[in-house]
Amino acid sequence: MKRSEINKVIKHMEKLISDNGFHLPPFCSWTPGEWQNKGAEYDEIRDNMLGWDITDFGQGDYDKLGFALITLRNGNQHNSKYKKVYAEKLLMLNEGQHSPMHFHWTKSEDIINRGGGTLIIHVYNDKDGALDDSDVLVNSDGRSYYVKAGTGVELKPGESITIWPHQYHDFDTVPGTGDVLIGEVSMCNDDNTDNRFYEELGRFPEIEEDEAPYRLLCNEYPKTGSAE
Repeated sequence: MKRSEINKVIKHMEKLISDNGFHLPPFCSWTPGEWQNKGAEYDEIRDNMLGWDITDFGQGDYDKLGFALITLRNGNQHNSKYKKVYAEKLLMLNEGQHSPMHFHWTKSEDIINRGGGTLIIHVYNDKDGALDDSDVLVNSDGRSYYVKAGTGVELKPGESITIWPHQYHDFDTVPGTGDVLIGEVSMCNDDNTDNRFYEELGRFPEIEEDEAPYRLLCNEYPKTGSAE
């Protein structure tokens, strides 16, 4: 992805967040220059990859296949220093954009429509990595029921669905309803080890630096003391 495209996506998501009355923690607004002066007291942000994360899954067409997200809080399964057993994210899916089919090996999560358009999540059970044709359990806002494999569960603003480990899911929007602001409340998150995509895809984009970064992504922070 070009840096200019990433900058544009972040600014668009900031507006969607503001339009829906959501407020971000301070570190989401730090400039690259401000990051140079952040010491070890902020290592939780660095170590747990809090902050901005924009991806086109290595396919080079963000408008069709991509996701913008912010990790607001997270524990760490690989570092006993961090005791949180939960995570929270905020995501943006633009109208006409798709986020690909995947499951998590260990993480369970609630996906919540926080505002904007109508979200669609297609669900399948995993069968040794394949999409199983068995009926899928849906837990949604206190209701438990089964749907046929591949059913698209629609979530309007305020509605949610629980996604269990080994439950394949993807993300789309209902045409004509607009961009969607999505919340995720989950167990600790590790995007490096816990995601299993149905089709092999990249996770973090290679970036063409055609302009200066507006915000740093969660895998770009300077190490503690790098400004000294």
